[in-house]
Amino acid sequence: MQKMEDDTEKYPANFIRHIIEKDVAEGKNGGAVITRFPPEPNGYLHIGHAKAICLSFGLAKDFSGSTNLRFDDTNPLKESAEFIDAMKEDIAWLGFTWQEERFASDYFEQLFSFAERLIEEQKAYVDSLSADEIREHRGTLTEPGKDSPYRDRTVEENLDLFRRMKAGEFADGEHVLRLKIDMASPNINMRDPTIYRIRHVTHHQTGDEWCVYPMYDYTHCISDSLEEITHSLCDLSFEDHRPLYDWVLDELAMNVHPQQIEFSRLNLQYTLMSKRKIKQLIDDDIVDGWDDPRLPTIAGLRRRGYTPESIRDFCRRIGVTKSDNNVELAVLESCIRDYLDSDAPRVMGVINPLKIVIENYPEDHAEMLEMPNHPKDESMGSRQVPFTREIYIDREDFREEANRKYKRLVSGDEVRLRYAYVMRANEVIKDGDGNILELRCSYDEDTLGKNPEGRKVRGVIHWVSASEGLPAKIRLFDPLFVVDDPDGSDADYEALINSDSLQQYDGFVESSLGEAISDQRFQFEREGYFCLDSKLSSKESLVFNRVVSLRDTWAKIEKKST
Repeated sequence: MQKMEDDTEKYPANFIRHIIEKDVAEGKNGGAVITRFPPEPNGYLHIGHAKAICLSFGLAKDFSGSTNLRFDDTNPLKESAEFIDAMKEDIAWLGFTWQEERFASDYFEQLFSFAERLIEEQKAYVDSLSADEIREHRGTLTEPGKDSPYRDRTVEENLDLFRRMKAGEFADGEHVLRLKIDMASPNINMRDPTIYRIRHVTHHQTGDEWCVYPMYDYTHCISDSLEEITHSLCDLSFEDHRPLYDWVLDELAMNVHPQQIEFSRLNLQYTLMSKRKIKQLIDDDIVDGWDDPRLPTIAGLRRRGYTPESIRDFCRRIGVTKSDNNVELAVLESCIRDYLDSDAPRVMGVINPLKIVIENYPEDHAEMLEMPNHPKDESMGSRQVPFTREIYIDREDFREEANRKYKRLVSGDEVRLRYAYVMRANEVIKDGDGNILELRCSYDEDTLGKNPEGRKVRGVIHWVSASEGLPAKIRLFDPLFVVDDPDGSDADYEALINSDSLQQYDGFVESSLGEAISDQRFQFEREGYFCLDSKLSSKESLVFNRVVSLRDTWAKIEKKST
C-alpha cells in the first residue's frame, strides 16, 4: 500500500477539526479518532470523493487515528468488482492507507437480526404497498403522510413475511420492510423509511445467498457502530438523514454511537459530479470510459497527468465548510502547475508542425546542442538535442506579415531558435490552394548561444529536428462543458457539451522523449505540461496528453459560451 509521500502534510483548520480537537481533549471515545470512507461501488471515484478521502483519512492521521475503507455494497444491480478494484487503486494512488477493508455485506446477518428485533419491538413492519403507492402515502414538505394499511400488522405476521422475503418466496417489489416512526414528521426521512427491499440478483460478494438487501440509511449507521467509528463524516446531503441515523442507533441501543458531521460537497466548474451522469456520458460514447482525461474521475485525472500531491493540495486549498460553492477550475489547474513548475523537466515538442529547410546548413549533419533539463535547477542536469538542416516549428509561430508586437518568425525577419541559432525566413513555399507547405530559411552560424551584435531579433521560438525528432500524437483538452455548472443547468446535457473539448494533432517531439515512461511529466517549452497517455501510448506510437497549459485559459471558454 502506498503511503503519504509528505508526512508533514496536515489538513488545515476547519470546523470538523475543531470538533475532533475538543473531543480528544475531553477524552471522548477514550481519545480515539476512527473515521471511515464508505463509497458505493457503482462507478469510479471522482475529485469530489477525493475531498472526502483527504478529509477522513487526513484528519484521522493527524490525530494518530485510523480510517476504515468500507464498500456500501447494498445494491448489487449497479455494483461490480471492477469498481471495487478501481476505488482501492485510486485511494492508494492518492497516498492513503486504510486500517481495515470492510463491506456492508460483511454485516448482512447482523443487519437482518437487528431488523427482526425491531419487528419484535413493533418498530418495523412489512409493507405490501407498491413503490408508487408508498410514494403517494409519504406526503409532501407541507402535507403529512398517511399510514400504510399494513402498518398495524402483528409482530408474528411481520416476522413471518420478513423471513419468507429472505427465503425468496416473493418477487421484487412485492414487499418491503419499513421502520415505524412518524408519518407526520416534518422530516420526510422519518416517515416510516424503507430499510429492506427484495432484489433477486447475484451479489458480487455474497453470490446468491441473499435476495433481500438493506437500504443505505439503515446499513450505514449500524456499520459505523459495529466498527466503532468515532466521527462519521458525510456531505450535506445527509444532514436531513442524521435524525434517522441517530434513531436507529438509539432504538437498537448500540454500544457505540458515532457522531455524524456534515460538510459541503465539492462542486467544480465545467464539471459533472454525479456518477450516474458520468456513466451516461460513457454509455452515450461522449467520452471513452471512466478514465477519459476530460472527466473529473481520479482515474481520468491520473491518466491526464495530474499528481496525487496536486490533488491533495487542491483539497487543502478549497477548505471545509458547510456553505455550497462552485470552485473555479483554475484553482485545480494552479495546484498542478505549482507542482510541475519545479518538478517537470523541460523538453521541446511541436504541436502543429511547419517544416523549415535551413538552406545554408550542411546536409546530412546533426549537431548536438547542450540544453538544461530545468533552467532554474542545475541539479536536474542537461541533455543533448540534435540540430539539423530540416526542423519543425509550430505553425502558430510564423506569419507572413505582422507588426512588431508579434514576437515570433515573420517573412524576411529573424528569430532565435531556442538554445540554438538566429534564423531568417526567406521564402514561403505553398501548394496550389495557397496553403503553406514549408519555409526556406537561413541561419547565422556565429549566433549559437548569443544574439548578433547590433541586430535585434523578434523573439525566441522552440523547434524539433525533422530527421532526428519523433512523431507523436498530441492531445489537448478543454472543459467538457460550455457552462460552468452543467449539474445545475436545466438544458439537456448533450446541448452543453463542448465539441472542442478534445483536439488531436500529429506533432513532433525531441528524440529524448523516446525513453519517456507513463508516470513522467514534462514541460513542452512554451506549450504546457504533458505526459504520455497510459492507455494509448507505446514505444512505437507516442501519444502525449496536455496536463495543463502554462497559464489560465478559461477566459476564452467563458467567452465562447456567451
